[in-house]
Amino acid sequence: MAIDIRDRREAGRLEAWDGEQLAGVIAYFVLEKEAPGALVAVHTVVEPGHEGRGIAGDLVRTFYGIAAAEGVPVVPLCPYAAAWAAKHPEVAPAPAPELVVAAEEQLAGGTG
Repeated sequence: MAIDIRDRREAGRLEAWDGEQLAGVIAYFVLEKEAPGALVAVHTVVEPGHEGRGIAGDLVRTFYGIAAAEGVPVVPLCPYAAAWAAKHPEVAPAPAPELVVAAEEQLAGGTG
């Protein structure tokens, strides 16, 4: 069965569904302090029993695709997303340093 990826922005989650089961998620927030804003990946999780199927990579690739469609960068604060981005610079450009600082500040302040 194909994995269905759903953006639940209001909840700050990009979810991967395998039928009726939640298979994985990226927790994220929208950085609005810096124009034009950014999508900030905070944490990537693949649920037990769904590992080893490429779900985390699919989530991160989709996350970058959403950001590209919206014309905003991604700030990968999540270690998995950051490692994935480093391996795929053709679809995951590095964010500007000031965006990373702003995202870290927003996350630390609990406003994400």
